[in-house]
Amino acid sequence: MLSMIGLIGGLILLTTLALRGWNLFIAAPLCALIVGLSGGLPVFPESDAPAFVTTYMKGFAGFVGAWFLMFLLGSLFGKFMEDTGSADALARWIVDKIGMRHAVAAVVMACAILTYGGVSVFIVAFSVYPMALSLFKDADLPRRFIPAALAFGSVTFTMTSAGSPEIQNWIPIKHLGTSPYAEWQVSLIVAVLMAAFGFWWLKRMIGQAVANGEYFEHRDTDPDISVRDYPHPLTGFLPLIVVLLISFFFHEKYAQYALILALGGGCLSIMALNFRHFHNMPKAINEATNGALIAIGNTAAVVGFGTIAKASPAFAVAVDTVTGIPGNELIGAAIGVTMIAGLTGSASGGLSIALPVLGPHYMDLGVNPEQLHRISSIASGALDSLPHNGYIVTTVRAICGETHKTAYGPIAALTVVVPSIGLIIAIALMQWF
Repeated sequence: MLSMIGLIGGLILLTTLALRGWNLFIAAPLCALIVGLSGGLPVFPESDAPAFVTTYMKGFAGFVGAWFLMFLLGSLFGKFMEDTGSADALARWIVDKIGMRHAVAAVVMACAILTYGGVSVFIVAFSVYPMALSLFKDADLPRRFIPAALAFGSVTFTMTSAGSPEIQNWIPIKHLGTSPYAEWQVSLIVAVLMAAFGFWWLKRMIGQAVANGEYFEHRDTDPDISVRDYPHPLTGFLPLIVVLLISFFFHEKYAQYALILALGGGCLSIMALNFRHFHNMPKAINEATNGALIAIGNTAAVVGFGTIAKASPAFAVAVDTVTGIPGNELIGAAIGVTMIAGLTGSASGGLSIALPVLGPHYMDLGVNPEQLHRISSIASGALDSLPHNGYIVTTVRAICGETHKTAYGPIAALTVVVPSIGLIIAIALMQWF
């Protein structure tokens, strides 16, 4: 009982502190300590048994070890796009061709294309943010909606759809023996509905903000590149294509490590195409390095919390509870994956924990594995994006320089409510057809 109170209380406290702008290097381990102590986990190792310090740092260091090079290269790619003016040039070309009223659509589509092309959602935000900043600036739209636009294009209708190379669509294959195209017909319908409804909602929220007098606010840290320094817009588009193609062709062979090749190729292509347009390359490299360290540090701090949560006795009780939900099996599976992803603050983490238990359980009950695959994948992308989610923290704070207080509301609407509606529609379609 005490462990469950600590788990729920720690999660609520972390969410609250994140929304209030607390430093996550302090907030995450503090909340994790509450969860650990309530679950009987000793603070320091006394034998070979798990302890708070070692368990937390295992999660923290494991994430840094797995993702640091991707974060570093992603940050360099985005900073190079910014410093050379490539992002500005591409953004202005898009505005000239499709009009300022489609600036938001351009950001969403750029994220969707990269995500479906195999670029990790963590890296997509680094890559597209410079262009998004330019587009929102030229269209005079409130910059606090940039994180929502990036998240909507990355972690909703593309991340969990059939055929997506993102890990949230591939984890079920290992446990269910399915393919990445499982239930593609239902997935296609749900993805289209999620994209249409979410985009309408995003445009409506931005429109209301503009009607209330909000506009783009410049900051001293924004890049200041004069018109005469703009390279050709094609040189801003080609590096994105390089990243997309390398990631696509090497994804199956190297999995997430294909991003090292892809982002390295993207950085080299920018240097080759626009070397003379760099304003201050050493400064850009230093800023990118610092940005990558802050981004991965914030994310790893939250991942450490999830590691402690998984080690809590209450977490095992929660998993047993959700697997025993009576009624429709697909609804039970959806609730189970959704809740576990919410507790860990990770879609991939939730799937990795839930499916080894849920998969055999529901398949033994006669559930179609392809249906279970698609429901689990979509469900992982709902409550995972609570304020303590690593991607949300990185995108809002480290990349966009916003706060949870100003930026998280639109993100919650688009990455929690919209995927939840899509999940309900998917279950309904599978029951009817």
